[in-house]
Amino acid sequence: MSYTKTSASFILSFFIAAILIQGCNSKEKSLKQAENKFQKPHIIFDTDIGGDYDDVGALAMIHALADNDEIEILATIASNVSPLVVPSIDVINTYFGRPNLPVGAPKTEGVAQDCGELHWSDSLSANYPHRYQKTSDAPDAVGVYRKILAEQPDTSVTVVTVGFLTNLKNLLLSGPDSFSPLNGKDLVAKKVKLWVAMAGKFPEGKEYNVMKDSASSVYVIENWPGKVVFSGFEIGVEVLTGLRLIKDGAPESPVRKVYAISIPKREYDKNGRRSWDQTAVLVAARGINPYFDVQKGKFIAHADGSNSWVDDPNGRHEYLLQKMPSDSLAYQIETLMMHTIRSFNSSLCSRKTTSNICTLDFTPR
Repeated sequence: MSYTKTSASFILSFFIAAILIQGCNSKEKSLKQAENKFQKPHIIFDTDIGGDYDDVGALAMIHALADNDEIEILATIASNVSPLVVPSIDVINTYFGRPNLPVGAPKTEGVAQDCGELHWSDSLSANYPHRYQKTSDAPDAVGVYRKILAEQPDTSVTVVTVGFLTNLKNLLLSGPDSFSPLNGKDLVAKKVKLWVAMAGKFPEGKEYNVMKDSASSVYVIENWPGKVVFSGFEIGVEVLTGLRLIKDGAPESPVRKVYAISIPKREYDKNGRRSWDQTAVLVAARGINPYFDVQKGKFIAHADGSNSWVDDPNGRHEYLLQKMPSDSLAYQIETLMMHTIRSFNSSLCSRKTTSNICTLDFTPR
């Protein structure tokens, strides 16, 4: 009788302890998940997509990293006022299952740049679903920035620019509004943790993104209130991607289609397209190591679009130095570019085959 009571008491104590441990583990797991959600980069992606097609690969990476729960996408914004820029962004967002991501575009004067001779952007807009018919239909980029920044926790946002700095200049110069009582510079200082930019050539030179809207480049780089990491021209120029994507990528993917259209049309891309923008996305999502080293200092942008550099171990600016071999870096980047979605609603395509795969006409128009 005494043995039975002791055994029952022991069993009861065991189950109570197990329940308490399980509860503690569950609470710890929930806290860890909440902590990870807060710690993972919350990204605003600002692109001139249309002037080149490495932006398409970079945007595909953004979605792949979000699906991998490595980042959260807050918005995808155009810095290029060419008519098919926002539709191109929208096509890719929709394909990856995020048709309602905030999109914005400049409402001031800006650079209009496209690769019309390649005919990938008009092919996407003609054959894939999207909300906006032209870039000017999108909301004001500054309003999108201000609304999103105001809603985020302090020092939690990562801004990634892989194009012109038009929007960032307009943001810094913006005044208080219904979203925030702060001016643009103070709002950025309060909310942005890091800015990662594909911009410049290091330690000195002239690079397209800086050059095309040089007035904005000079202003933003001089006045940005926080830390900046620059991925320079010399980094992405050796990172070639696209051939594996064309060979093994999902047939219906708009990302694959863009590379399949574009690479054969340019002799210098026969070994793959240079991946400038993708390097900036990789760093914004996963950090510097093990991919790169950095040089600290000060980026100096000049009115003619050129840049120079001053080393300073305490500087708020950093530029990337190659560490991982280019082919290894390309493999990791292209793997993310080849990310596949769980399902694709081919009924949204303008034409489809009996196998429900989009049939797209990429004949130059």
